[in-house]
Amino acid sequence: MTPHLLLVEDEAPLREATAERLREHGYQVVEAESGEVARTHLADFAFDVVVTDLRLPGIDGTAVVQAAREHYPEIVTIVVTGYGTVEDAVAAIKQGANEFITKPFQFDHLLHILSTTLEQQRLKSENAYLREQLQKRYSFQGIVGRSQPMQNLFQLLETVSNAQSTILLSGETGTGKELVARAIHHGSPRRQNKFVALNCAAIPETLLEAELFGHVRGAYTGAVANRAGRFEQANHGTLFLDEVGAMSPNLQVKLLRALQEREFQRLGDTKMVTVDVRIIAATNSDLAQLVDDGTFREDLYYRLNVIPLQLPPLRDRREDIPLLVQTFLEQIGQTQTPARSHVAVSQAAMRRLMAFDWPGNIRQLENAIERALTLTPGQSQVNVGDLPPEIQEHNLNPVKPDVVLPEHGLDLNDHLSTIERELIRLALDQTQGNKQKAATLLSIKRTTLVEKTKRLSVSPHD
Repeated sequence: MTPHLLLVEDEAPLREATAERLREHGYQVVEAESGEVARTHLADFAFDVVVTDLRLPGIDGTAVVQAAREHYPEIVTIVVTGYGTVEDAVAAIKQGANEFITKPFQFDHLLHILSTTLEQQRLKSENAYLREQLQKRYSFQGIVGRSQPMQNLFQLLETVSNAQSTILLSGETGTGKELVARAIHHGSPRRQNKFVALNCAAIPETLLEAELFGHVRGAYTGAVANRAGRFEQANHGTLFLDEVGAMSPNLQVKLLRALQEREFQRLGDTKMVTVDVRIIAATNSDLAQLVDDGTFREDLYYRLNVIPLQLPPLRDRREDIPLLVQTFLEQIGQTQTPARSHVAVSQAAMRRLMAFDWPGNIRQLENAIERALTLTPGQSQVNVGDLPPEIQEHNLNPVKPDVVLPEHGLDLNDHLSTIERELIRLALDQTQGNKQKAATLLSIKRTTLVEKTKRLSVSPHD
């Protein structure tokens, strides 16, 4: 297996020379000139090892180590510094660094440390730290996520759970809409009462009305007794209506009245039934577009869309994949006979999982982990070969090229200057021409930015 290494060093000549020699010795190296850039790489890719300078512009090497450990508990982290002191060493080790070496160092010494530490880490499968994070910092009522989209969602869920307003959950198939609906219910004052779910697309139209509102004996063939519908079953609790966009126009009218009046008639009955129900609806369709198309009632749309919540697809929250994988490993492992615990995922397999686009989102990821565990009884680690074929075969490249090389070739220096000019222009546009802020965005000095703008003839809005 080729080790993937993130090299964090603000001195470009040293970084480039070290990276080149590491590549010569079989390492896949990604370079980062600052701690901020390193954290971005760590959020997107499961590296095997991080080698970071301690003194960096912005966040320092100990923060890089901490970020690496939070994402990947088993990652190898090595801190390099020209200011080697006992205090620095202790601080780095406390943050989880495996080794601490000082500049100037012999390259062979770095190679020895890398090979030794990687071998030690290969034999160790320690997930306690990740379990602690799952239980404390990165969860909300059973939903896990460290990414910013999920942290923003958790804040919204804490707010809306205590309200009584109707909520409309939107998101692709498999993003966990029912799980979010249950989380809202269990975080609400209605938690002591029932959570009732109904998939409107899974029931034939002729039966859906009876499922929603119930029926009396003799209402239709087969109705041999009175039966309460989902609205009544959820009285004083929460009713979750999944795939609400699949309802027929006729049933949409009846649902609208039930939402407005909080009362309805059972099928075949003349009496009104009054209920106190909170509605959470969900859809993977664009209801606004269905309104424009004339297939969904506009008044019902606005009645449902009181508090809209959009669930992000898994491809937009890749840094959550390690947490989700650990969750599924533990949950599925406990259901197997005999129960399996402390199963780990190799970094190579984790890279494949993080690189995949997951059209089926969280549900597809859970299925992939269940498949891997089922087909590998007795193994303590899930490897690349244990994953579904489509994930094994997915293209894996931590540095995606931004250009296709033409058959006739190109002028490299001119092309790089064009890219550099565009990035500087975008930074200046974003900061309204403030050179200090633009330089910070690009992780370069202000004087360097000024020199480049003159050399490349860059100005905002050109």
